[in-house]
Amino acid sequence: MSTGDDDTTRLAGLAAALGEATARADVESAFSAITAGLLAANGDREAHLRPGALRPGERQFAVCGIFLLTTDGEHHLLVAEQGFPPEQHRLRIPADLGHPGQVRRERAPLLLANTDEHADFRQILKTARMGSAAYAPLLWQGRYLGQIVNAAQARHTMGPGDLQRVIIAAATAAALHVAHDAARWLTALDC
Repeated sequence: MSTGDDDTTRLAGLAAALGEATARADVESAFSAITAGLLAANGDREAHLRPGALRPGERQFAVCGIFLLTTDGEHHLLVAEQGFPPEQHRLRIPADLGHPGQVRRERAPLLLANTDEHADFRQILKTARMGSAAYAPLLWQGRYLGQIVNAAQARHTMGPGDLQRVIIAAATAAALHVAHDAARWLTALDC
């Protein structure tokens, strides 16, 4: 959550990251520039200081990654992840699982400012449950390609401005998916 000049600064940082992504030679590197840019631009930096934002034993951290729909349409494959544990590189989850599944079905962005308010929230990160999350689908000519997930452990870290930046980034990621022929790349990965 941010306002005024802070919004302008965050948007400028994201714009620079998206520009860098379009200059990258391969799809995963391009996606990594996007997710790194979102991680730098998004989130209320003081959310964890509010009472109740963190449960006992939790600590504030954020993650961002792209879940691509596999070629068989059965799974989401995590790529270009930032802040995720190394063992979750290329994590596969069922394409219909939890809120990522909802984003796929509805082809619409989703903001969960406080995941505690959503009884159906499913923990995907092996090491911790996220308290706040923003999702946006990668769509190309109406076709669902995957989605960006940007989340943090403290509740109310992600807000409407953060979701808008994820939506902007998802549009660029969709174009890069097509430009780099990510479907061919996924096939080569046997995904």
